[in-house]
Amino acid sequence: MPVTLLGASEIRALAAELDVTPTKKLGQNFVVDANTVRKIVHAARVQPGERVVEIGPGLGSLTLAILEAGASVTAVEIDHRLAAHLPLTAQRHGVPEGALTVVDADALRVTELPGEPTVLVANLPYNVSVPVLLHFLETFPYLQRGVVMVQAEVAERLAAAPGSKIYGSPSAKAAWYGSWRLAGTVSRQVFWPVPNVDSLLVAFERDAAPRGDDDLRRRTFQIVDAAFGQRRKMLRQAVAPVLGGTAAAASAALEAAGIDPTLRGEQLTIDDFVRVAASVH
Repeated sequence: MPVTLLGASEIRALAAELDVTPTKKLGQNFVVDANTVRKIVHAARVQPGERVVEIGPGLGSLTLAILEAGASVTAVEIDHRLAAHLPLTAQRHGVPEGALTVVDADALRVTELPGEPTVLVANLPYNVSVPVLLHFLETFPYLQRGVVMVQAEVAERLAAAPGSKIYGSPSAKAAWYGSWRLAGTVSRQVFWPVPNVDSLLVAFERDAAPRGDDDLRRRTFQIVDAAFGQRRKMLRQAVAPVLGGTAAAASAALEAAGIDPTLRGEQLTIDDFVRVAASVH
């Protein structure tokens, strides 16, 4: 029996049945178009037999599209009503027993994922998308690739290269884990309710080897935050608070790492930031 997808009218009926009103607080905008959820699954190259983690499955439209592709899903849902009902929706739509595991929890506090999924696929709430992504990449090293739908501005920042005006702290931190690219556009009209922002798909591939341990990552991210906290200032001034307390001390640390102290944060790659963090250990 093939897995079937949710239609727009069924999604609204399901929301009414559960007394669920999409809220701005949780950043809920439900996708009501089958072609869109299939497009996301295709962009993520989901293969039969893979284990996928989905963050914020909501009523299950994207969940069913992942399951339709033959993957199994670990779904992390913060809304207790939605988490409790998702297995029933899956059952009604022909999902094989054991293919769906629901974790009723806040994605920002999850520290274990059943099945150790290797692929992340999600329609992420706009208000927490970057913190959730960074938490999952830090906490679950077995995640190898993924595609997430986020606010267009967030997607562009995640995929931004050094030297561009939108390259910033999220860009550098995301690059610690691997490479990022824009992977498709999404119309506002496929959501219920229709959001007042545009959405884009952004894809990532984790690097084969990690850049360093947790200690080096924390020090690197501290320097990244300082560099972009005052992005109009030269590095020697912006990062002084975390590199010795004075511009002179920061200049010496930057020069020791082979970095020109008069550059600005947006001109440094993640590997440049790592060199600085490593040189001052």
